[in-house]
Amino acid sequence: MVVVRPGALTTVQDLGRPGYAHLGVPRSGALDTAAHALANRLVGNAAGAAALETTLDGVRLRALAPVTVAVTGAPCAVRVSGRPAAWGAPVRLPAGAELDVGRAEAGLRCYVAVRGGIAAAPVLGSRSTDLLSGLGPPVLAEGAVLAVGAAGPSAVSGADALRVPGPPVGELVLPLRLGPRADWFTGASLAALLSSGYRVSPASNRIGLRTEAGPVLARAREGELPSEGMVLGAVQVPPDGLPVVFLADHPVTGGYPVVGVVPAGPALDAAAQARPGVAVRFVPA
Repeated sequence: MVVVRPGALTTVQDLGRPGYAHLGVPRSGALDTAAHALANRLVGNAAGAAALETTLDGVRLRALAPVTVAVTGAPCAVRVSGRPAAWGAPVRLPAGAELDVGRAEAGLRCYVAVRGGIAAAPVLGSRSTDLLSGLGPPVLAEGAVLAVGAAGPSAVSGADALRVPGPPVGELVLPLRLGPRADWFTGASLAALLSSGYRVSPASNRIGLRTEAGPVLARAREGELPSEGMVLGAVQVPPDGLPVVFLADHPVTGGYPVVGVVPAGPALDAAAQARPGVAVRFVPA
């Protein structure tokens, strides 16, 4: 497939590179894991097949050979050579046809799976683009050619249509398990964290969801921590006192205290779809 319009930020993503933090390599991988898995299931791929992750304004691709694709994640208009096509269902593209994934109507990120998967060269066992470390395929650019893998006998059965939850529109609720450095903050700050609200900051990206317009968390002790390991979903508090939720491209170490962790699962998938300005509320896990 040829990239006709790359969009604001379109990357190749699979399930990422877990297990290499000791080498300084982030996890990376699809931010909305459920939407990524759904797209692959719709076209009959294994769950770990590489697909495309778009950001806000979609992507346009031209098929050089007949392929089957599916678009999931943020709801959007899907067109094939100018004609409306299905979102959240398999779509057959003849050779020469153009798939246009439009602007997200809600949420941020769409997932485009093609039967056989995107056949980029794997790095440390993954085809994911990692924006923090620079590993994996480059960000999509106009004119780039995407190789598609062969859909062999290992491909699973596809599906006509499957239900998927919509992205957070009014409020993003994040369950929070306090620790390991909750004792670095005052009791009043912890109470405010779990009873007040924030907003998603425009500075958010694949590395982390940044917050704004909420209570600043006050320290109960002075000084700084030695750098320690960071995990997916860690809620780190930088000097400005506003929580940052680490997403797939997060650094593997950090020196700011982690007040708690959002467990991996539906909440982090929803965080991947939360637009700037969406209300954020932390609740006890």
